[in-house]
Amino acid sequence: MPSPDRRTLIADTAIATVAAAGLRGLTHRAIDTTAGLPAGSTSYYFRTRTALIGACYARIAELDVDDIDLSRPVSREEAAAALGALLHHWLTTGRQRQLARYELSLEAARTPELESALHRAGLAARARAAAVLEALGAARPREAAELLVAWTEGLLFDRLAGAMARARPAPDLTELTAVARRMLNAALAA
Repeated sequence: MPSPDRRTLIADTAIATVAAAGLRGLTHRAIDTTAGLPAGSTSYYFRTRTALIGACYARIAELDVDDIDLSRPVSREEAAAALGALLHHWLTTGRQRQLARYELSLEAARTPELESALHRAGLAARARAAAVLEALGAARPREAAELLVAWTEGLLFDRLAGAMARARPAPDLTELTAVARRMLNAALAA
């Protein structure tokens, strides 16, 4: 597999840094050091901290949308299994990226220069969900997608950072598939 280009390497390193240390750890110098790049590399590609945060958000959105592998018409059961597997992935091996996404989303909501990146990412996720729901027979796929994305976001946030996140047992694929089935059925009934 070819090595990522510098922009991608910097964004991936910044995402890992935000996941581990929050936004307070996100500096150009820290990214250069962690990525093993010469001093000044990060600021060459992303002059400001805002530009670096925007690159993180765009990369997370790209990776998250790529994770959603429901591009062909599927049955409800297949869609529930795929959504359950996606949730399981995001709560386990993809956990750090999701933590960074929430941290960065809050910053984007407060920073007008980042708001458009947050909006574009949200539209991409909703479009993917709407296509799946339309294939499953949703009467109003865009409205159903809004609900499904909101429920998914709520579940992820609750399990990653909510008040009971640390007290819950490890994510269970069977349980998440059952939850995904209920969410899909409710979204399709809307």
